[in-house]
Amino acid sequence: MEFKHYSVLLKETIENLNIRPDGVYVDGTLGGAGHSEEIAKRLTSGHLIGIDQDKDAIAAAKERLTPYGETVSIVRDNYENILNVVNDEGYEQVDGIILDLGVSSFQLDTADRGFSYKYEDAPLDMRMDDRSEKTAKDIINGYSEEELSSILFDYGEERYARNIARNIVKERENHLIETAGELNDIIRRSIPAKSRETGGHPSKRTYQAIRIELNRELTVLKESLEDMISLLDDGGRLCIITFHSLEDRIVKNAFRTAENPCTCPKTFPVCVCGKTSKGRVVTRKPILPGEKELSENSRSKSAKLRVFERVIK
Repeated sequence: MEFKHYSVLLKETIENLNIRPDGVYVDGTLGGAGHSEEIAKRLTSGHLIGIDQDKDAIAAAKERLTPYGETVSIVRDNYENILNVVNDEGYEQVDGIILDLGVSSFQLDTADRGFSYKYEDAPLDMRMDDRSEKTAKDIINGYSEEELSSILFDYGEERYARNIARNIVKERENHLIETAGELNDIIRRSIPAKSRETGGHPSKRTYQAIRIELNRELTVLKESLEDMISLLDDGGRLCIITFHSLEDRIVKNAFRTAENPCTCPKTFPVCVCGKTSKGRVVTRKPILPGEKELSENSRSKSAKLRVFERVIK
């Protein structure tokens, strides 16, 4: 199956990166290399480093970016290790970084990857990196009722988290829960019929929550933002595309703190904490997809682009 991923907010992201032909850029979530190809096209003596933990994404990106030769380096890793990856490539600073935090169409549409609730016989996998031993099945069958409930509520914003967690634990007393169909049945029974009529597929929020927990998505994002900002050279930009409110909140808050890190009480006439600004938030409000993009790709409807520019005084 061909690796497909619609590059969300492509034009807007490329414009906001302010690409220089001799600059160094990092795509921390390479995916199908749609954003990366547009960066590579604009480089002459510059360099692009693409990072992804998914082997299928790496294979597809290598093929797509072959025409750009040594302009591009592709590394299989998690962007949480961006500092090491960039240093290993021989750079201390870069001119731009992009993250597209969406799950690719390939991942969602490949049944045996287990990301989607659509394929009833699919295994509960959901690993972004198949070198990891832990799968969604381990979470479903191994976490306590309290842990499951907390994950579904915090990461999936699922109203019926307690019901779903309780019924998962009850079901697995009889047998292991192994397929999407089995999990879907439990979720369906846990949500009142009236609530199932609105808000899309009843399993959507649970699958999102389990995927986020398994792949440590919010933890990795939260812990990597400071490193990414510190990697930027003067005038360098960090562009991040998020797809749900939890990610967006983390990015928004991190950008605000980087712009104004002062922790002094507001009553102090001058700053004495010694924390200095690392730059400026370019996007006071996030950039959203336009009508054309929304009509072409329904999965882009929740996408938001935020941009931060490094300013070294």
